[in-house]
Amino acid sequence: MASEVLMPSSPSEAVSLFGDGAATTVIGGGTVVMPEITYGRLAPDRVLLLTNAGLDTVAVDGDTITIGATTRVDALAELGIDGLTACAGNVADGEIRSQATVGGNLCVGQGHEAPRGDLQGALLALDATVRSTGSDGERTESLETFLPHRHARLVLEVNFTRPAASAFAALEYPHTHEYTVLAVSGTRTADGTIRLAATGVAGPGARLRSAESAASDPEAAGAAAVNDVTFADDSLASAWYREQTLPVLVRRVLAQLEEST
Repeated sequence: MASEVLMPSSPSEAVSLFGDGAATTVIGGGTVVMPEITYGRLAPDRVLLLTNAGLDTVAVDGDTITIGATTRVDALAELGIDGLTACAGNVADGEIRSQATVGGNLCVGQGHEAPRGDLQGALLALDATVRSTGSDGERTESLETFLPHRHARLVLEVNFTRPAASAFAALEYPHTHEYTVLAVSGTRTADGTIRLAATGVAGPGARLRSAESAASDPEAAGAAAVNDVTFADDSLASAWYREQTLPVLVRRVLAQLEEST
């Protein structure tokens, strides 16, 4: 067990106790960290437990939505955003979704046998920004900028604008149990801009910029998407299989967005 367990009672105290994040393991819902500790893959000396830190608020101001870092994944369904609801509902199982947090899902690293971080794709498609703290203090930046250095920062909140339409499509098979093999999220803004992102690729979720540029032609967009990401082999599927199926998911998402016009 950790030799030091810190339990902040407010967001400001969480920021203060996190400090520069050095040698600190953050626990939100514990759905990733606790199994890592149980199986001996993680032995933290200093733990920051966010259960009572007051970071679980959700604020809706017109079309602007702000989600606290410890908001539970299953609470996202209440926002009424189709693509985000579908993505959140595809995370693990009901028990996990009732404990897992948005911030934890964004910050999680690659799993040992399967991808993790399903919400990264949906929130990339929503053009979300992240407010976080770390060794250089607090800052707000795009999720795309945040993801490469997510392990060194404490998420405080996520912010985005409600899209005109959103969609989600995932590759699922019985043998994968509750893991997502590959998924694509998409949004359309009021001015018609299409944003696409994928999870289940090598590394964190990634924008599909080439596919976005060809969004008016679903076949071309699907073919272009494979140039935006790299793929990895794991216990769920091969890199080759993911490369073959990503275009299919892109086409499905674009079809959903078209139907919602």
